[in-house]
Amino acid sequence: METAHIIWLALIQGLTEFLPVSSSAHLILVPKVLGWPDQGLAFDVAVHLGTLIAVVSFFRKDIITLFLAWIGSISGKGMSPEARLAWGVIVGTIPAGLVGLLFKDHIETYLRSPLVIAATTIIFGLLLWFADKRAKLERDELTLSWQDFLVIGGAQAMALIPGTSRSGITITAGLLLGLTRQAAARYSFLLSIPIIVLSGLGVTSDLISSTEPVDWTALLLGTVLAAISAFACIHFFLAWINRIGMLPFVIYRLLLGAFLLFVFL
Repeated sequence: METAHIIWLALIQGLTEFLPVSSSAHLILVPKVLGWPDQGLAFDVAVHLGTLIAVVSFFRKDIITLFLAWIGSISGKGMSPEARLAWGVIVGTIPAGLVGLLFKDHIETYLRSPLVIAATTIIFGLLLWFADKRAKLERDELTLSWQDFLVIGGAQAMALIPGTSRSGITITAGLLLGLTRQAAARYSFLLSIPIIVLSGLGVTSDLISSTEPVDWTALLLGTVLAAISAFACIHFFLAWINRIGMLPFVIYRLLLGAFLLFVFL
């Protein structure tokens, strides 16, 4: 890979993984539109590792608190709100995990086309706008119930379709359930941790059986840049989201979807 390609793809992955605009769509489309060669499985693993490092670093204190509360819940100390949220991250991961196991090959084969991405980008962008307009913005993530975890988890499973946006659809579901924008985003980001791990393990298993040569310099650079850009993205998104709302991301999705329809129809 050329250095410029590494830099741009790593930055795109880091910036779009946690914004409601679909990182998978951008990583599929950018090489197609610009005529770049496929970045390969090893690079996908590297940039996913970078985003994982970023989200775990940013939420390290929360993760420790939730983990200790979770340990307490299984050792007989009761179900505190923090323990329930920790269990909620696990419960919310199950639907996407099951759908990924059952339909991964079908999705990879039939749903990675630019027109599918254009449609999902527009449709789920409009749904995000509707949820943001109707949101009551009354609850935080510690008030989520078991039913709420399953609803948001089910929404996350839909994000396996390229263009949907994992963060976008889970934030949409959180807003429809009455969460504040920041609370919906925080739960979405915590929910991303096991999904990124599972996704990375799946790609790694494919990589092990692959005969592709490994450019370790490219992988290291991609990991570092994805981690830095993702950390900055999480920080500024959470700092600004209550002020700017979801409309800028909705507009971006509509413009991107229209561009894809213009180019590929």
